[in-house]
Amino acid sequence: MEGPVLFYSTNLQATPVSFSQALLKGQAPDRGLYMPMTIPVFPLEEIYGFSRKPYYEIAFAVARRFLEDEISDQELMAIMRDAYDYDVPLERVYDRKYILRLDQGPTASFKDFAARMMGRLMQYYLRKENRKLLILTATSGDTGSAVANAFYGIDNIDIVVLFPRNEVTPRQRKQMTTLGKNVRVLALDAKFDDCQALVKQAFADPELTSLNLSSANSINIGRLVPQTVYYFYAFAKLRDLDHDEEVIFSVPSGNFGDMMGGVLAKKMGLPVKKFVIATNENDEFPRYLYSGNYEKIEPSRNCISSAMNVGHPSNLARLVALYGGMMDEKGVIDKPADMETMRNDLWSVSITDQQTRQAIADAYQQYGTLLEPHGAVGWAGLMDYLRSIPEEESKGQLCISLETAHPAKFPEEIEKIMHIEPNLPPSLEGIDHLPEHIEDLENNYKAFKNYLLTSYF
Repeated sequence: MEGPVLFYSTNLQATPVSFSQALLKGQAPDRGLYMPMTIPVFPLEEIYGFSRKPYYEIAFAVARRFLEDEISDQELMAIMRDAYDYDVPLERVYDRKYILRLDQGPTASFKDFAARMMGRLMQYYLRKENRKLLILTATSGDTGSAVANAFYGIDNIDIVVLFPRNEVTPRQRKQMTTLGKNVRVLALDAKFDDCQALVKQAFADPELTSLNLSSANSINIGRLVPQTVYYFYAFAKLRDLDHDEEVIFSVPSGNFGDMMGGVLAKKMGLPVKKFVIATNENDEFPRYLYSGNYEKIEPSRNCISSAMNVGHPSNLARLVALYGGMMDEKGVIDKPADMETMRNDLWSVSITDQQTRQAIADAYQQYGTLLEPHGAVGWAGLMDYLRSIPEEESKGQLCISLETAHPAKFPEEIEKIMHIEPNLPPSLEGIDHLPEHIEDLENNYKAFKNYLLTSYF
């Protein structure tokens, strides 16, 4: 290896930094997002070797490529072993079509995978530097609860979570609001994009520098590195041991951090034939992929896959950068990406709420597979792709669709569609009866800034 990877800003106006600096900063000072200047590549034989390793060892191998010389192997392995102490099931639906269930962590969401690694790494670096941090996080559903739980009770980190009052389920909300201690939760009569805009504005405000702000949203590169791992894991565990092959992944996508983790894994050597990028009715990305013209959706459309109600995904700036273009934080494309290559790697479709509900019903009735709305968008997207590209619909083609949350987090919708109540995982037992701690906030930056200065200065 040639030493640690440095990270540049997608707005190209900030000095490159180390992983630890990018992790603790969250967003670059020029409002861009950090990306690796060089992407480490695994030899195919090493990826094949992951078939024999537990999840935490694969996480160690991936993280080490970005963290060489920043943390000892012994300490990094201990972090990974502690972060990933739960199952990561791969559920066969039919033929070689699988669901990757990322819903077995402490908050029953795929966000646990990123939050637990980044929380432990942040704590490690802050203790070394004897520093404190104030984490600002906007959530459209599961990010807030995963981050709040991952950082809960840590003495050198405070958490402020902003969420759109009417666009999260009661159980998603209660996973954030029943904690207390170093976790504060702000409810806004707003959209997720509004919450995210307030967070980004705070990062760029020089008058808040003394608060040592950072982010645990997927704008933070510390979220993306962990999200590459389960793509390696899923392929390694399901690959044909006797033949080389390429996998098709279907990724339900909102703010596109999950999708970026997969694309980054492909750039690191993972043999991916195609990513199916499935959105809900917020279809700004499918339209951009096919036309080359990007138009935000303002305000975002409220769908039953609430965590994906994003009209301008932050991580598109990273995707555009990865394909040779440049997009600023407002969605303005200053330099076009290589759309031909992007279309070769990605295929995208918008799934309506009606199609989402139908996918939940069909998967359960035909195969006994219970999906929630976000995973159903991913599964519906995969089925649409296989119908549209019939040469890919073969028994031997390995396809993996991501299930990003536990069905029990969306009981109202599941009961309405299937007339059954999903079993509660241990992480959700008793949560319905715990007292909540929520503060109201006006949807304007002056009110948010005043809250931060009054509460933490």
